[in-house]
Amino acid sequence: MAGRLKLRRGVVVLADPIEVEIDGERRRAWADEVLLGEMREGDEVVVNVAALDLELGSGGFDVVHVNLTRGLDGSGVEGDAHVMKLNYTSLQHPVDPVEGPERGEGVPVAVLPLHGHLAPAAWALAQVAPGVRVGYVQTAGGALPGSLSRDVRELRERGLLAGHVTAAPAYGGEREALSTVGALDAAAELGWDAVLAGPGPGIIGSNTEFGHGGMAALESAHAALALGRRTILSPRLSSSDPRERHLHLSHHTFTVLELLLEEVEVAVPDVEVPGAAEAAGYLSEAVGGRHGLLRVPVDLDGYGASGLPITTMGRSLAEDPLFFAAPLAAGVALARSLAGQGL
Repeated sequence: MAGRLKLRRGVVVLADPIEVEIDGERRRAWADEVLLGEMREGDEVVVNVAALDLELGSGGFDVVHVNLTRGLDGSGVEGDAHVMKLNYTSLQHPVDPVEGPERGEGVPVAVLPLHGHLAPAAWALAQVAPGVRVGYVQTAGGALPGSLSRDVRELRERGLLAGHVTAAPAYGGEREALSTVGALDAAAELGWDAVLAGPGPGIIGSNTEFGHGGMAALESAHAALALGRRTILSPRLSSSDPRERHLHLSHHTFTVLELLLEEVEVAVPDVEVPGAAEAAGYLSEAVGGRHGLLRVPVDLDGYGASGLPITTMGRSLAEDPLFFAAPLAAGVALARSLAGQGL
């Protein structure tokens, strides 16, 4: 049974980063200013305190629900937008969907299992195929607000991403899609040569076979396959994850490979780091002859010097090189798929 919203009144006592005082306690908070507007010190706000009270890891902060001081006069989206995102919730707002009336041209898709794969994959693609325009389709499975990701902002500033579409329940990107398949189909019309598709930050999970955000990769892969797109899967690997279910080959990727209805290509990093041989063995077992394996060399040192994120779940690239090697391999594989199209 779903729990009720846990909302409390508070006052913003620090605007950047946001801290809110609630009943005399200063608490970390985040506000989606794209949706709610600017936050200033002294503003009276209503915040959702559930995640911080539960001491969650990646979601361990309060989330501003509404700014009572200056957030009640928003004008919404200008123009003819009339389709709702977050529909039938108190946060519903109109968007202009990116989906077109006709099917678009095909571009290859790399499916990412979690947000930490985005920056390495985008960087690796750019090293092999500079000038190629790759866009990011943010799916369900992690954080839904498009404005939450620092990685997306940095990749856009560096020119490593050509655009950002938030699909289905995700919202707040540069463009909006009502479905993942619609976002992938619109890629060519947006001027993209390739797509990286995966969830936002903070993947959700319940320590069950199917109850986790990694299952979004199954939907993304099926959407790409249904459109006839070349589909490359970036596997979730790890040299040192303390949880056995994620060590070497994560059960997230194993389950997706098991459930896929058609063949995909799985990027396997050709690199000598702890756990790489074990992960390759588990991947061979997981594909079971149903999927293709692409062994790809990767540049871990180059990525480490790039200035892009090199930590995952508190572990550094040096501590968990295999985690970063997997998306680097996916980025290279995606770039090579473009070479076959003459790009």
